[in-house]
Amino acid sequence: MIDQEPSLSHREEHHTGVNMDGHNDPMELDGGPFGRPLFNKPSARALARVGVVDVGSNSVRLVVFDGAARSPAYFYNEKIMCALGAGMADTGRLNPEGRVRALEALKRFQLLSEGMGTGPLVTVATAAVRDAEDGPEFCADVLAATGLKLWVIDGREEARLSAQGVLLGWPGAYGLICDIGGSSMELAEIDAGTVGARVSSPLGPLKLRDIKGGKKARKAHIKETLTAMQAELGEQRNRLFLVGGSWRAIAKIDMARRNYPLHVLHEYRMTPAAVRETIKYIADHDLDALRAQSGVSSARIALVPHAAEVLHEILKTFRPRDIAVSSYGIREGMLYEQMPQQLRDRDPLIEACRFAEHKDARLPGFGKVIYHFIQPLFKSSPAERRRLVRAACLLHDVSWRAHPDYRAELCFDNATRANLGGLKHSERVYLGLALLHRYSNKRDGSRFADLDPLLSERDRQEAEVLGKAMRFAAMLWLTKNAKLGEMRWFPKKKILELRLSPEAAPLFGEVARARFDSLAASLSATAVVKNPR
Repeated sequence: MIDQEPSLSHREEHHTGVNMDGHNDPMELDGGPFGRPLFNKPSARALARVGVVDVGSNSVRLVVFDGAARSPAYFYNEKIMCALGAGMADTGRLNPEGRVRALEALKRFQLLSEGMGTGPLVTVATAAVRDAEDGPEFCADVLAATGLKLWVIDGREEARLSAQGVLLGWPGAYGLICDIGGSSMELAEIDAGTVGARVSSPLGPLKLRDIKGGKKARKAHIKETLTAMQAELGEQRNRLFLVGGSWRAIAKIDMARRNYPLHVLHEYRMTPAAVRETIKYIADHDLDALRAQSGVSSARIALVPHAAEVLHEILKTFRPRDIAVSSYGIREGMLYEQMPQQLRDRDPLIEACRFAEHKDARLPGFGKVIYHFIQPLFKSSPAERRRLVRAACLLHDVSWRAHPDYRAELCFDNATRANLGGLKHSERVYLGLALLHRYSNKRDGSRFADLDPLLSERDRQEAEVLGKAMRFAAMLWLTKNAKLGEMRWFPKKKILELRLSPEAAPLFGEVARARFDSLAASLSATAVVKNPR
């Protein structure tokens, strides 16, 4: 049952730790996803709560990461639109009002980080501060007022960190990273988990709107700059990863234009043709109307037309085969920078699910037992699907505190809207639907209906089977190292056979029997139960 969306790359199988035989997955052999929890090691615990500040040309942002180090949760996230780079083309100096606002924001962020126990903040400044003649003076003011030393990076380093941020969410991904800020735009190659060539340019919207000569002059400048960047990078016709607030704003408008049902920007996919349609849509509509329709802020929507001009020329110059939006960028790249390679190589989805089970499940470790028990139902599934089965088993019991009437929909909402890396939108819906059926036989009247188009009927059916298999297996509650017995699936004969272990057999009461029969019915199979030997 193969997902119709294109997967990232065959090279990612090494990093996600899955292979095609269904038994000896590398992640099992090296301790994950069901073996040694890497987040319990000191090297991972040191990353349990990390504060990062990004002083950009348009905004100043604090992000505090928390949780499983390989797939951290956003413990705190605050952004102040300071427009430090506004007007620099004329003055060569930082926007005076922006300087005041940025300094006040940094004072606040420093105090917040102390209260949250992040340890020393990792603080980076990009194009506006590095290009402004009063940039060093601003850094000195920040140090005197807050004790924070700004790490002012050049364009290539900015590109590298942004690319690493993408790798945090897509281990082993390949393609071209395009990170747009207020005053600059960076491009970087990634291939099999490695950052390659990278270039920087002054194609940020704040700089473009200061160019004299109007749209014609901007277009010529954009084309000339991108031609030079292509000459340095060479052909780039794989996936284009979009990083940065202006790209996310365009993606929100694309979602609104298409009436797309899942409002999660990370891993949102667009075709070049769809992006061109949205660029035309932006040109044909009033900005206030677009802002109201998409929820983009007034400060951000003002930059969208210039960003759209750049994106249009990028498509013409590099001709990517498809486009993916990344919510992960330079801030996540700075977190990735601190990770040991062993942690980087872990699958972010599985690590996040492991951490959730460890923290919230009633019986941590039982997800492994369930996975091996129900695995025969999915032995012919491709690697990327078995990965989702693992994730579902790890999450099968993390929502037990919710009211029984709402558990099913809560599980679905959590899976489809949670901040999880390494998940396509169709995979989010598959995972959510499986967890919904973990708590409910039926999905009639649930919120799933709006997201129905993101899955094929075959995938919806398989997700239901997975959910009902977990629903049955959860009735056989033993220890985390229990042997439940064996389930055998004969798809040609349409027979689902169950042979319970002597330890599990007494747990096979009438409710468990009803759940097993429901699982068999979802497979259109005959249920056969054999007595334990």
